[in-house]
Amino acid sequence: MTTYLVTRHPGALDWLRAQGFTDVVPVPHLDPAQVTAGDSVVGTLPVHLAAEVCALGGCYRHLSVDLPRHARGCELSAAELEAYGARLETYVIRRGDPA
Repeated sequence: MTTYLVTRHPGALDWLRAQGFTDVVPVPHLDPAQVTAGDSVVGTLPVHLAAEVCALGGCYRHLSVDLPRHARGCELSAAELEAYGARLETYVIRRGDPA
């Protein structure tokens, strides 16, 4: 089982490792073909990619951060992510018709 972190930000990788995720594969973009059942994908994926991760038997953990307007678009350190309340939230997403 592999844990992928989808990010181009070194601070996000540092933050995740500080949370105890020591064996992480950072990728700037996710190719869903690399995900197998039991893998974890951490990041801020578009919903259609998160649904594909779940359909493949992977676990999607969204990296949620409540950023104030002045911090948006900035490169953040692990300490800044922590200060802004970074957290992992697990989502199970599937495609389908609303009913």
